[in-house]
Amino acid sequence: MFTPTGEIVDAARAAGIAVGAFNVITVEHAEAIVDGAERAGRPVILQISENAVRFHHGRLAPIAAATRCIADASAVKVALHLDHVESDELFDQAAGCGFGSVMYDASKHSYDDNVARTAAAVRRGHAQGLWVESELGEIGGKDGAHAPGVRTDPGDAAAYVAATGVDALAVAVGSSHAMHTRTARLDHELIARLRAAVPVPLVLHGSSGVPDDELAAAVREGMVKINIGTALNSAFTTAVRESLGSNAALVDPRRYLASARDAMTATVASALRLLGEPVPCP
Repeated sequence: MFTPTGEIVDAARAAGIAVGAFNVITVEHAEAIVDGAERAGRPVILQISENAVRFHHGRLAPIAAATRCIADASAVKVALHLDHVESDELFDQAAGCGFGSVMYDASKHSYDDNVARTAAAVRRGHAQGLWVESELGEIGGKDGAHAPGVRTDPGDAAAYVAATGVDALAVAVGSSHAMHTRTARLDHELIARLRAAVPVPLVLHGSSGVPDDELAAAVREGMVKINIGTALNSAFTTAVRESLGSNAALVDPRRYLASARDAMTATVASALRLLGEPVPCP
């Protein structure tokens, strides 16, 4: 059932657990994410990024409509989130296309411009009932926000949240986007400091490259929304390769897309079980 993003995130935060937010590229992604959430019995967030919209010829409405229909038919709570939006025009389409939240990304701009643009987006978003996330890593540059060694300063994060009014903040604590191996090591002491300094939920981007024990510890220390994308694409592509490699005569896409969807479902269910059951404090 479709549920506002803020409601799902707030419930996870109150329970001391995290919610998984998974990237949708195709309809099979959306189906697999919801299937995995139902298998795990956990709420989930379906994310469509600006890059994914670009893949769909720059048209948000068709993929959003399909994803929203899948969310509406789910047996668990499902939110719809528009991710890493740099375009103001795309941001302003979100509410009308059924989204409950947007991650507005102005981090390529100078810090002052970032704050001004994000604050303006928050005002517009809140007027339409949207929950708005933003990102702060290396001030003034997204390209460096998840580079090795880059970290979000707690004081900067607190000031940024106060100045922009965002509902959640993605922070740089050691993860990286598009990692194909699960070798990232997070700065857990920094996560705890950020949680103490920032009044809104913390978001971890690039979580596909973070091992289970690191993710569980990050949730225990204060991460609430966990973004996962590359892990689904890896599961999808591996399954398709295996299907086509084992049967050179296979031409019906339903045959190999079904295996890809099943692989993504298993990935989602495993991640959501982990995020819903953080490792107890020693």
